[in-house]
Amino acid sequence: MLAVRTALCAGALAALMLAPLTAAAETPMTAAEFEAHVTGMTVTYQQSGGIFGIEEYLPGRKVRWSVAPGACKYGSWYPQADAICFVYEYDPVPHCWTFWMQGGMMMARSSGSVPGAELAEADRSAAPLPCPGPDVGA
Repeated sequence: MLAVRTALCAGALAALMLAPLTAAAETPMTAAEFEAHVTGMTVTYQQSGGIFGIEEYLPGRKVRWSVAPGACKYGSWYPQADAICFVYEYDPVPHCWTFWMQGGMMMARSSGSVPGAELAEADRSAAPLPCPGPDVGA
């Protein structure tokens, strides 16, 4: 019985010690930190081991987002409390995310989603996102 109680106490102590690390790992990036990390970069996001999408962060808080080669949406981002919100052409509804750094990699969670549904930065480069102009070939 003493061994079980000791093991339970040790497990509880370990969980309490890890709680601050988990909370610190998810400290939201400020708008200035986010802007410094992404402006001029193209970030590929993955979720559950697969590519979720690619976003190019342009000056002036403008973005190009793609979930399929050559299919791009143009938009912009702005800070709202601890979140970074995105609005895209033809969709005025904001899509808000909380971003944080974890192990040198940017992570993101959509507002309203649960832990485990995070996006992870899979790649970040200065190469532009290949987006054809509107109505090319029309």
